Amino acid sequence: MAYETIEIQTDARGVATLWLDRAEKHNALNAVMIAEVTAAARALAADASVRVVVLGARGRSFCAGGDLGWMRDQFQAPAAQRAEEAGHLAGMLQALNTLPKPLIGRVQGNCFGGGVGMVSVCDVAVGTSAVAMALTETRLGLIPATIGPYVVARMGEARARRVFFSGRRFDADEARDLGLLSRVVSEEALDAAVEQEVAPYLACAPGAVAQAKALVQALGDAADAQMIEHSIAELVRCWEGPEAREGISAFFDKRKPGWQS
Repeated sequence: MAYETIEIQTDARGVATLWLDRAEKHNALNAVMIAEVTAAARALAADASVRVVVLGARGRSFCAGGDLGWMRDQFQAPAAQRAEEAGHLAGMLQALNTLPKPLIGRVQGNCFGGGVGMVSVCDVAVGTSAVAMALTETRLGLIPATIGPYVVARMGEARARRVFFSGRRFDADEARDLGLLSRVVSEEALDAAVEQEVAPYLACAPGAVAQAKALVQALGDAADAQMIEHSIAELVRCWEGPEAREGISAFFDKRKPGWQS
């Protein structure tokens, strides 16, 4: 299958790398990328020859969050369309989260909003020391709703409270402390560190790995359908409020929102 915004490479061992490939846009999420990542995750899940999946990104950034054009479309859309788009993003995250293969994150550069959500659904994520993360939604009068179930499950409530609604940036060391990154390495060592996470799985029975991953999710705080629907509803409700209108308008007008004046 030909993709526009992603690329999949699979080596002879059955290690597939799913590359986000909008480097010129810092791999910001738009409708096309969301659909393609979802389709790719489902295809990789069904491919018995694939043993491990690495989630990486071309260019300087892992994922800068939502694409500006996509955000503008949401700003102008009716509530039903916003809910549908939020549902597509939720579906992408769930497809990655339930992938019956180990999912290893390869993270560099900026990782904001939806990018943090994608890291949160990886089983292990390795990042460079130059990684910068943020959940910036509240700066725009929005909330990190659709990614919320996965981010909070990854961090735990107590640690999530540190960054979930402050909008502040945090570095790679804090991301490791928060549980988002498992290891922090130099840029030169990133690929070797990812390989160290991949290699053990090639000695494991793939069916047992899939069952063990599913068991962990069943025993933990997995995002269920009710939680996902609640997060979508909360995001739509937030979009309808005056703060989102002001925050998004200020963003596109290149001015400070009223609460910063």
